[in-house]
Amino acid sequence: MLFPRLAAADLVDVLPRVKPSVVAVGTFQRTRSPQFRFLGTGFAVGSGRMVATNAHVVSVPLADDQLESLVIVVPGAPQGSIRKAAKVAADPNADLALLRLDGEPLPVLPLADGSFVAEGRSIAFTGFPIGSALGFTPVTHRGIVAAVTPIGIPQANSGQLNPALIRRLAGDSFRVYQLDATAYPGNSGSPVFDPDSGEVLGIVNMVFVKGTKENALSAPSGITYAIPVSHLRALLLDVR
Repeated sequence: MLFPRLAAADLVDVLPRVKPSVVAVGTFQRTRSPQFRFLGTGFAVGSGRMVATNAHVVSVPLADDQLESLVIVVPGAPQGSIRKAAKVAADPNADLALLRLDGEPLPVLPLADGSFVAEGRSIAFTGFPIGSALGFTPVTHRGIVAAVTPIGIPQANSGQLNPALIRRLAGDSFRVYQLDATAYPGNSGSPVFDPDSGEVLGIVNMVFVKGTKENALSAPSGITYAIPVSHLRALLLDVR
């Protein structure tokens, strides 16, 4: 599978190329109000008929008997911007999922080569923070990779362990990016990209990582994490 690359530019030039690929993920049911239920952010990859997001974003059961369907919304598109989608692959260990779209392909985002990003590297991410309240205009935050850190850390006593953390510590744990830019509910699934090229470096994760790394905290921190793009590359190679 080919992953197109963008020429080097700066964030002002790159954003018009990134934003058309970023979509809102949710469910649609014609008989309820509102008809669209927002769940998180996604972005077009591969052939343009694939959307990457977090697995937890699309883990909600659908009310098939009430004709509820999984959809994406393309901001700024003309009428018909709601597109049906189907989950075709998931990696629960990395909390990633791929959706396949009906209809015409979307502009795709290029993926970086998968090697770890150096700490201090400039990044940006675009998504829909608190989208159900603030609307579906893509919002961009900028920062750096503050640390490359294990997804789970040993706790001081067994009372601070939960099943998710035990699985992370017992298995082949992997490292994630800790960012100094703040993501918000709704940013889950947002592409983390190089602001000079638009290449995707990772995927924002607001639930999965916090549930393992920060489970001992009485209240969640404002720290933002991202899953490295290498895991998304591997998932795409599994989809033919």
